[in-house]
Amino acid sequence: CEILSSLPLQMSLYFNVYFFPFWWLVTVAILYLKYPTLSDYYKFILVTIMILVSLTELIRLYLGYVGNLLEKVPELAGFWLLTLLLQLPVILFLLFNEDLKIHSLERAVHIIFAAFLAFQVVAAFFTLKRMVNTLAARFRLTEFHRLEEQRPGHG
Repeated sequence: CEILSSLPLQMSLYFNVYFFPFWWLVTVAILYLKYPTLSDYYKFILVTIMILVSLTELIRLYLGYVGNLLEKVPELAGFWLLTLLLQLPVILFLLFNEDLKIHSLERAVHIIFAAFLAFQVVAAFFTLKRMVNTLAARFRLTEFHRLEEQRPGHG
């Protein structure tokens, strides 16, 4: 039995679990400091983003752990999609939108978080590809053996 889970992905998830609370505290503290200077729609957008990222990150990390360690394709695919379609665009918005009056510490933690997400997108893609190919080969082999047993004159 070949192990299909990815050690680099798992290490990234492990460090992400410890980095996320730090990122959250820094982002909330800086948001509190710059909140009075922001326009009303950016106030709404940033509060919404913080709630969305907080909830999504908990689900995303759980799916990543379960999908990678237990070699479950649906969970790992969910992790990959949440990372690629939700978390990464939001962090890039926070990182590159200059109207948000980005603080240098805020920029630093966003860069680290974006690096985690970018690495996890790539690592999860290749892990998913390897898992799907291996599981498809196992399925074909099982079907082949089942058909062999049902063949007339066999055994």
